[in-house]
Amino acid sequence: MMILTRLLGIALAAYLAVLGLLFVRQRELVFPRNPARADLAAAGLPAAEELTLTAADGERLVAWTVPPRSGKPVILYFHGNAGHLGSPGRVARFRALTEDGTGLLAVSYRGYGGSTGRPSEAGLHLDARAAYGAAVERFGAAQLVGYGESLGTGVVLKLAAEAPLAAVVLEAPYLSTVAVAQGIYPYVPVAWLMLDSFRSDAVIERVRAPLLVLHGERDRVIPFAQGEALFGLANAPKRFLRFPKGGHEDLPAHGSLPEIRRFVAEATRGSVQAAESRTVE
Repeated sequence: MMILTRLLGIALAAYLAVLGLLFVRQRELVFPRNPARADLAAAGLPAAEELTLTAADGERLVAWTVPPRSGKPVILYFHGNAGHLGSPGRVARFRALTEDGTGLLAVSYRGYGGSTGRPSEAGLHLDARAAYGAAVERFGAAQLVGYGESLGTGVVLKLAAEAPLAAVVLEAPYLSTVAVAQGIYPYVPVAWLMLDSFRSDAVIERVRAPLLVLHGERDRVIPFAQGEALFGLANAPKRFLRFPKGGHEDLPAHGSLPEIRRFVAEATRGSVQAAESRTVE
């Protein structure tokens, strides 16, 4: 019995040590950023310009912008949790989304890609408001389309619940980062430990803009079921696109970008109606 008690004590101490390490390092895990300033010249974006924005708490944020052609919308882009604006897949999206004259404003969150500060949920929401203000000042609010990629889906949803957008696009969204982390660490009381919860499930009902949700059925980072469930909580008009062969970062290889361009064009014309769900093969 004494040996068993000792072993249980050792196991408990080890478990508590792991919990402590996860708590202390959690923001390194949630925000695996590249702090180096991305090279805009290497991105190959015609007419692109680098801006410096100031968040409400004084942090200085790098942003990339491409002006729209007359009558075209502007994508207000919030990136995922890894890399920076110059990550290859992200740059490829920017090129594809702007090649028809659509504008772009993509912000580099605090601590990412040349921006000052350290990332947190509250900080990223301040960054989103700064990006929104800059986009409204340059292009007006009527044609702004919010686009969130992975972690950025929670950022854009909070913004869309507070500020008018013409449409919202969610690529690989989640119910909350707590729900995602709980799936990764099933034996950890994540809800008690996590500082940044990004409760998309709690804010999406306040979003009234036309909504597009895209999710790959083979996503191994954010489960497909979470994107599907989040769509179920959203108000119409809304559209859900499932990609049976799509993973977490490869939806453009499975036809997502033409679908996004089509949706943005329809939403800015006011022709997205009711609720729709379909499969993109």
